[in-house]
Amino acid sequence: MEDEDDLRTIVADALAAQGFAVTAAENGVEAIAFLRGDAQFAIVVTDYSMPEGASGLDVAREAAVAQPNARVMIASGLQRAQLPPIPDTVRFLPKPYRFGQLVTAIHEHVSTGR
Repeated sequence: MEDEDDLRTIVADALAAQGFAVTAAENGVEAIAFLRGDAQFAIVVTDYSMPEGASGLDVAREAAVAQPNARVMIASGLQRAQLPPIPDTVRFLPKPYRFGQLVTAIHEHVSTGR
């Protein structure tokens, strides 16, 4: 989930090229609708600050209910200490990040839960 159109498209395309099945959402409301749908997700990667009234933390909370087997990663340009408490099961990824860092973090988080 990323609200910046160009960044969302680039990251989604790059992840798809790495073999990931990607569902891209432009805001938290759309991401929550996907989570409540029929698709099952292994990992949910979301930006913390999102428009339309649902933050990345809101998405993480919904994922815990609607997709309890999915791992969640929140990315933000803010420092973790500047954010509200993030559940221990949610991985924090500081922005800006390199694509390789994102892929590594996804693999680590899916395989270890950390």
